[in-house]
Amino acid sequence: MRHNVEGRKLKRTASHRRALLRALTVSLLRHKRIRTTEAKAKEARRFAEAIITRAKNAYLAEKAGSATNIHARRVVARDINDAAVLKELFSEIAQKVAERPGGYTRVVKLGQRIGDGARVAILELVDYNTERDDNAVRSRAKRMLSRAERVARSRAKQAELEAKQSQAAAPVAEAAAETEPTAEAAPEMEQAAAEAPTVETPAAEAPAAETGEASAEGEPTKE
Repeated sequence: MRHNVEGRKLKRTASHRRALLRALTVSLLRHKRIRTTEAKAKEARRFAEAIITRAKNAYLAEKAGSATNIHARRVVARDINDAAVLKELFSEIAQKVAERPGGYTRVVKLGQRIGDGARVAILELVDYNTERDDNAVRSRAKRMLSRAERVARSRAKQAELEAKQSQAAAPVAEAAAETEPTAEAAPEMEQAAAEAPTVETPAAEAPAAETGEASAEGEPTKE
């Protein structure tokens, strides 16, 4: 049983586990922020902070006037196999965390991952988080500005559409107003219609009476 045994195995052998922590630490020092599972982030945090502490102590000793600590660089180089990251660690990163007594990294929990349900977290360097916060503020301001621009653009388009509709309806209203008689012309038109002479049409004669008379005249009388 592994009672009171410190650390996590991460379901890996010792060599595989150390290779994983080395890779996570190199990615953290290069990108200043990585996203992984919560268990890996906590183990990588312990591994990375020990390396950063060694680099910081070497930087402070060199700053105090001692010679370059070659031994510290060789020890760190066993785990950091990237020359560019190693150089940045002993110069820029060590200088930035020189006044901080530990706690160089932070684990931010993100909840469970969709799919396998693993707990995900972000491992980041604390002193480099301010730049990312500024970028986040700028991106948020940009999003808010773009949203305001979209609203203003949609309102302008709506106003333009309403103006076009009103312009299209204006000639129709004018034509309807011209065809309808005005209040002054209406009595005159009624008076003219009243004064117009009516045409009398003669009533049609009854055809039955005419036929009766014709038959009476045409037939001879019998004596």
